Amino acid sequence: MGQSAFFVNFFVALFALIDPIGNVPLFAAATVGASPAGRRWVAAYISAFAFVFMAFFWFTGVSLLQFFGISLPAFRIAGGVILFMLGLNMTRDDFTAAFADAAETGEPETARAYARKRFERLVVPFAMPLLIGPGAISTAVIYAGEAHHFGLAGLGVGLGAIAAVCLVTMLCFWLSPLISRLLGKIGMTIVVRVLGLILCALAVQFVIAGMAEVTHGMVRPSVATPYQ
Repeated sequence: MGQSAFFVNFFVALFALIDPIGNVPLFAAATVGASPAGRRWVAAYISAFAFVFMAFFWFTGVSLLQFFGISLPAFRIAGGVILFMLGLNMTRDDFTAAFADAAETGEPETARAYARKRFERLVVPFAMPLLIGPGAISTAVIYAGEAHHFGLAGLGVGLGAIAAVCLVTMLCFWLSPLISRLLGKIGMTIVVRVLGLILCALAVQFVIAGMAEVTHGMVRPSVATPYQ
């Protein structure tokens, strides 16, 4: 797998986990009554938090595993299980109902003041663990291990993928009124469930790859690392 394929795989995995399009209804409900400028500032704060948090685990994830004596295949399998559970929930549940009561009316004096106050309310549980949860952290750690094959360039490519996902997340939240109108409730449900299905498939692939590393001849190489 080359660097471009690595970038695409990592981007797709994080995109499916963070699910910016599927979280548009939650963001719209949490910022109801806000001015366009206030909504944009909230989106920028959330995206910046996501980038810093994910970058931390991107650069320290493998070291943390070494400190606790956890092998990468073991973490890959555990992360795959978590991803599968999250993806399964995405294909079955309506995430918008959980945050329907998070809306606030009233507008603070300035857009940035509104954004700071709303961000303090949305750090938990919206920014974490809904956007940046165990699945996203596990994915960052797993792909950080894969990036070592490319050296420093691989770390830069992974960091670029994280930045790209965070940028797309911010843009989706900026366009939340338009996206909500275009897709409608049925379209939003379809997007969330399709991304959940992709996430389940990625989770199964993580488990297969982990099993291939800890066993001999149990998993065919073409299955553990397809499309090579």
